[in-house]
Amino acid sequence: MGHWWYRNIVEPGKLPLLLALASFVLTFLVTRVITRLIRAGRGPFRNIASGGLHVHHVVPGVVLLVVGGFIALAVGRGGFGAGLAAVLFGIGVGLVLDEFALILHLDDVYWSEEGTKSVEIVILTVALVGLVLAGFLPFGVNELSPAETQDRFQVVRTVAINFLFAVISLVKGKGRLAVVGVFIPFVALFGAVRLARPNSPWARRFYRNRPKARARATVRAYRHDRRWSALRRRVEHVIGGFPSR
Repeated sequence: MGHWWYRNIVEPGKLPLLLALASFVLTFLVTRVITRLIRAGRGPFRNIASGGLHVHHVVPGVVLLVVGGFIALAVGRGGFGAGLAAVLFGIGVGLVLDEFALILHLDDVYWSEEGTKSVEIVILTVALVGLVLAGFLPFGVNELSPAETQDRFQVVRTVAINFLFAVISLVKGKGRLAVVGVFIPFVALFGAVRLARPNSPWARRFYRNRPKARARATVRAYRHDRRWSALRRRVEHVIGGFPSR
């Protein structure tokens, strides 16, 4: 276990990233527990207010992000300072992304259906950081052979092609596949070759005069949402709390 820890975490310099991820996840979970208790009127916790102004926890989150970022820049990658910066940064990210929907809508939608966007972005962030810790580098460059790695042209070409697939997936309305596809090339390719979502920029541009393609895209999106959206929402509600009716 000690050898694995040193070989995969310490030696590649991933310990600060692991500390940041652990702090981020723990902060998000603790924050959700506290906000649920406040919502239910249980326990000693109360909303923070100053002069009648409700102070959202995104505010201290931003402060911790700034402090952690500057400490990281000042101390470099090693030592106690880097670990402290990583923990502060992770806590700040947890507090900020817990209220991501509030920032997105510029409204207090924490306990509304729109508020589940915060849970969705947190899950996606944890997945992406987990991929980096597991050894996946952006654009799949780590999957090249040593000979290919020495050939810069091949590296650049691989990066460019996979980035193109990710962009096409995004334009087709497949944001999750596009983001994950930045790290795993075949995911981006899968999103790029399939039909676009009916309301995506790709569909508006290329399906405008193709009614059959538009109809197929609409039917496929409906079937996909009917199959997966309810399950995804249920998971998000279990993690983040059920929206107010």
